[in-house]
Amino acid sequence: MNIILLGAPGAGKGTQAKRISEKYKIVHISTGDIFRENIKSGTPLGVEAKKLIDKGQFVPDDLTCQTVESRLSNSDCKNGAMLDGFPRNLYQAEFLKQITNIDKVINIAVPLECLMARLTGRRVCRECGESFHIDSLNGETKCSYCSGELYQRDDDNEEAVATRLAIYTTKTQVLIDYYEKLGVLKTVDGSKEKSDVFKEIEVLLD
Repeated sequence: MNIILLGAPGAGKGTQAKRISEKYKIVHISTGDIFRENIKSGTPLGVEAKKLIDKGQFVPDDLTCQTVESRLSNSDCKNGAMLDGFPRNLYQAEFLKQITNIDKVINIAVPLECLMARLTGRRVCRECGESFHIDSLNGETKCSYCSGELYQRDDDNEEAVATRLAIYTTKTQVLIDYYEKLGVLKTVDGSKEKSDVFKEIEVLLD
């Protein structure tokens, strides 16, 4: 089973992807995670990606497509994969259609006015990658799961977030129409509690 998760930055794709991966035993492929790992390691891909991500911009289509194609060729994807953060536009969607079949596309919908507060208040664990929000941290600076340090991603500042949301609205939104026409799109309410969002997803996948 091959799944795509759609949704604006801050919609909760990463959180739901982990739950889906654990229950349905499919590989979670996050282009954002791949680029961040390369940035942390200082690879040529990471250096180039960091320049763009820090400005709230996306990595060029050709480079992103090559990265995803390479990852999908790994043996752990033979039984299916879940793509989180890819495709972001029609070019990437058409590229993906040429290299694999997509069974389900889940769109996690959240009003755009709620996303700015979610993203600028997000804090991420350096060790395990778990996300939190300052509203629930009560000043805590350590991860409640592994005690790792919590930090604000460079692209979670207000200026970069505004740029990302604008890009999403003008470019990525058209994917909803694209996959709806293909008959594989389902939408869930991402403004609900995380566990309730996952229940909606389970109904679609079971």
